[in-house]
Order: sequence, then C-alpha cells, then structure tokens
Amino acid sequence: MQTTFTEKQLQDPAIERSNEILRNCVHCGFCTATCPTYQVLGDELDSPRGRIYLIKDMLENERVPDEKTVKHIDRCLSCLACMTTCPSGVHYMHLVDHAREYIEDNYKRPFSDQALRWILAKILPYPTRFRWALIGAKLGRPFRFLMPDARLKAMLDMAPKHIPPVSRNDDPQSFAPKGSRTMRVALMTGCAQKALNTDINDATIRLLTRLGCEVVVAEGAGCCGALTHHMGKTGESHASAATNIRAWTREMDGDGLDAIVINTSGCGTTVKDYGHMFRNDPLAADAARVSALAMDISELLVQLELPFSDKKELVVAYHAACSLQHGQKVTTHPKSLLKSAGFTVLEPTNNHLCCGSAGTYNLMQPEISSQLKQRKVRSLEARNPDVIAAGNIGCMMQIGSGTDTPVIHTVELLDWATGGPKPRALHGDTSGIPQLR
Repeated sequence: MQTTFTEKQLQDPAIERSNEILRNCVHCGFCTATCPTYQVLGDELDSPRGRIYLIKDMLENERVPDEKTVKHIDRCLSCLACMTTCPSGVHYMHLVDHAREYIEDNYKRPFSDQALRWILAKILPYPTRFRWALIGAKLGRPFRFLMPDARLKAMLDMAPKHIPPVSRNDDPQSFAPKGSRTMRVALMTGCAQKALNTDINDATIRLLTRLGCEVVVAEGAGCCGALTHHMGKTGESHASAATNIRAWTREMDGDGLDAIVINTSGCGTTVKDYGHMFRNDPLAADAARVSALAMDISELLVQLELPFSDKKELVVAYHAACSLQHGQKVTTHPKSLLKSAGFTVLEPTNNHLCCGSAGTYNLMQPEISSQLKQRKVRSLEARNPDVIAAGNIGCMMQIGSGTDTPVIHTVELLDWATGGPKPRALHGDTSGIPQLR
C-alpha cells in the first residue's frame, strides 16, 4: 500500500511504525475470510482491510476522528485472526493499537461512552474493586429490566453466580518445589482472574511445584495493562506494564528467573509485546528482557515431564483463545498436553473465530459479542463434550455464560491428572478442595 506521510510525521515513532505496517498491506482481502465482525456484519469497513483504509486516512491527514471511523475501529475485537491469515505479514495489532491511542487523544466521545470506559478502566484491573463491583452486579441483577442501556445489562450479566473467596496464594510470596528444584519461575497472577476464578492460579502453583519449580509471586506485579491498552489509554496501560517490568526485573537480578509464566493468554500476548511498547522508553532493555522470558503455561509444561498419575477418560472440547493461537502462535501445546493426560480432545468447527469476549468487548459491544458467543457455544456443544477447556479467563466467562457444559482452564485439568484435586466445575462438593497440594 502506498502511503504519503511527510518526513515530519515520520519523526514520530508511532507514525513510523504504522507506516511500515501500512506499506506491507497488498489489499488482497484474505483477512476478510477470518474476521469475526465481517462474518457477522458483512460490512467491508468492519474487516481488517476496511479498517486499515480508515486508519491510513485518519493518520495521514492528521484529522480529528469522525464518528464513522471510531465506530468501525471500536468494533474490532483485536482477535488477530487477520494476522494469522495475512500472507504479507501485516502487523495489524500494532496498527490498531496506534489508531485507538490516536482516537483516545483526539476524539470526544459521548458522555455515556466516556463514563463506561472510565468505570471499566478504574475497576477491572484492580481485583478488590472488581470483586466489590461483582457483588454489586449480583445484587442488581434482579433489576436488570430497568436498565436502559444494553451495555449496563451486559455488566450485570457478567457477574458469576458464585464469587470465589480470596486466595492468599495470589499475595507476593515464594512457593517451594516438591523435591529438588529444576527451575525458578515468576507467576503472573493477573487482575480480573483473581476476582473471577481463584482456582486457576492455585492449580498452576500446585502443578508447577509438583514438577520441581520454585514459583514466585513478585512483589508489585499486577495487571498487565491489556485492558486499558486496548482502550487507547496508553498512559494507564504503560504505568501498569512498567510496574510489572520493575517487579520482574528485581527477581531476575536477584535470585534469577528461568521464565515468567502466564496462564491468561490475553495477558501473555501483551507481556510478550512489552519490548515493542517500551522500545523508545528508558525501560526498553528491561522490557525486552521481560518479553523474552514470558511464556504461556503450556509452553513451559511441554518442556517438563508431567507425571500423569491417573489418566482421565473425558471428552474435552478445546477452545483456542484468540490471544493464544493468533496473538502468541501457540496452537498445539495445550491439546498435546491434554491428550497425554488421557483426555479425548476435540475441536469445534471454525475454531479460529473469536468467542466475542475480547477483554472488555463483551461489555462495550454486547450485541456483536452475543452473536459471536452463540456461534462459538453451538460449535463447541456440537462435539458433545464432557467439559470445555480454554486457556483464558475471558473466554471461560464468555462461553460459560452460554452453556451448561463445565468450562475449565486447561491447567486445572492437567493439575487434576497429575495428582491435584478435581476441578470445582466437575466437583459436587467443593468444600473439601485444598488450596494447595
């Protein structure tokens, strides 16, 4: 694609990067075939190719974003299926992130939109605030019919039936390995996950210590910054990321780290991109070190020998989170691990399409998100599974709200197969489940 940025414009590192990306696009349209919003809406401007044209025009002409451009950019899930499909290597993620930042800085949204985005940015990345918000949403759910906005209804619907108790395993501390130590890893415990499902981190710690890993929850580490990053709130997202970089760098420079383990794939995609996000920042070197050590839990587990003590004969429908299969290009590890544990692993049709969760997307674009959820649930249930497995809390909440089939994190199933407790979603009485084993 030909671009006409001026030399002065190209002095801006963000414009320079967007120019590189735009010039790689050859207008082929392969991306439209795998774009979930284009599949649902059928509008060229709701495809990556259409959004690229809108972004190019907006950035080149330095114009104030109009309502039409903002609408179509906001509808993007950032599922990154287009990056998997693109034969020209167009790095759409960096381009749309830049567009969102530009819109945030130059577009005045309606008050209701501003308020919703402010609320989400001030609540979701903070586990204690989020937990209180979930309790409030649970209490307010009977009055859902009074809500005038579909987005407010979606916020009430998000609250789980049972809000889990706080897990002290998420506090900064170190967990000793069972037996001799094979490696030392930092576990990213995240933000929203700590309020929505405390079993995932608990299972990860049990499994890794069982495999000889010393597991560290670093002092100061918290939200990865993805939630605000995808809203274009760069200042807030970079502040969260910088806090993590400093926390993990202290561990690297102290007793050392062999890996930074992440069990929420949306966070993993962002942390692995810290090197790019901070490329022109004083933290550039440390950010690159963090990104180099970051890995999804499945990437680490395939390097270790898992002692499967009791093969599990359950049919598992595996949902590949977009942030894992498209953002991180991790496609086979979770499935191979589950198969090794004895599970029968099946995949839904069109497994490359998003479930519609996408961070805060299901709260800000509930109509489109609902359509994508229904498609995904139908395709998963068509496999008649005993359980649905996924590696991202957002996907688990989204899919779980549309099916009676238990939805469980992959690591919980692997923990169970190597001697850990039965996952709560499969357990009739959860009162006896220990936090650690």
